[in-house]
Amino acid sequence: MTAAQRVNNAILRCVQLERRVDPYIRPLLDRLLRPPVQALVQWLINVRRHDEHLRLAEETVRPEEAGIAEDIARRMARFTAREYAPGCAQRAGNTKTYGVVRGEFTVSADLPGRLRHGVFSRPTTFRAWVRFAGPGPLSPPDIKDNGVLSIGVKLLGVEGEKLLDDDGNTQDFTGISAPTFTTPDVVENLKLQRHVFDGTPLLYFLGPRDPHLCDMVMQGLYAKTHSSPLEARYWSCTPYLLGEGQAMQYSVVPRDGTRTRAPWNPPDDYLREALATTLRERDVTFDFLVQLQTDPHRMPIENASVLWPERLSPFVPVATLRLPRQDFDATRQFALADRLSFNPWHALPEHRPLGNQNRARRTIYVRLSELRQSMNGTPREAPGDGT
Repeated sequence: MTAAQRVNNAILRCVQLERRVDPYIRPLLDRLLRPPVQALVQWLINVRRHDEHLRLAEETVRPEEAGIAEDIARRMARFTAREYAPGCAQRAGNTKTYGVVRGEFTVSADLPGRLRHGVFSRPTTFRAWVRFAGPGPLSPPDIKDNGVLSIGVKLLGVEGEKLLDDDGNTQDFTGISAPTFTTPDVVENLKLQRHVFDGTPLLYFLGPRDPHLCDMVMQGLYAKTHSSPLEARYWSCTPYLLGEGQAMQYSVVPRDGTRTRAPWNPPDDYLREALATTLRERDVTFDFLVQLQTDPHRMPIENASVLWPERLSPFVPVATLRLPRQDFDATRQFALADRLSFNPWHALPEHRPLGNQNRARRTIYVRLSELRQSMNGTPREAPGDGT
């Protein structure tokens, strides 16, 4: 073990110790400290940015992006091949599956015209598969790696041309339980992936030569000991089209504000158990909200570290995601999760992913999905009602 890995692991042990006491102090910290600290961090991020005088929904593509995306995909593929044996490969990000459940995505009937695009163009209900997962890139006991959770929503029966045509009539929405992404752009994401491969991910944030303290604090403000995947709010973090010339971010918010407390000494898979127990007893409903871009500088397309201010454009509800009461078997869950592939480019053109991180995902997600399913011998199939 290198000296850098020892430092990383020592810091990680401190974080894991904090996870034990987090449920007892987090509500007070969120209420008193998160708003002013977040405001300060966002000011520090924004004060260094220059106004490029872009139009709404306008992208700026760097010539080196394609090469960076290929490099990230190669490094994550090498990590997957190194860490997982054939037949046991997991996703290199959003790794640990807590559950894949049936859902119903119902578009609201009274949307104003500016919101009626793509899947929101008319009131309807889509069947859906919804995957809840942990951060990764490994799958340790939940209490050791549950700070930022993820959600993947795959709508079924979505007719029309798709940006990627390998997944049938689907539309994917993905998000994490933090409103900004871990890295601002693909250049910094490549640096993070280098640290992940070397076993020093925390030193990406704390390295003395190239620290990323603002991003660390933003993630830390939302990373906590979760009690259930069904009690977290999720954000897209990156923008998408909502019709031509209009950009949005979205959020998936549990309608029931109930918050339970994680147990002091939980079992390794307590989040999976919490998900299964709740859905065995009752339905769960999320509101699907969108936030329109109204200021190209204050609400940038290419920088995922910047929080789009809600005072400039509040989130508005456009649909509901209902998870009906259901039982699911763990063995079938893993098999289904392995066959499904979530990619924001499984999308209608009206919801095209925007920004450099999303453009890179088109390459990265396809390559890693193909690798995982090849290692596991699970041939790709388009999802349907009987999946």
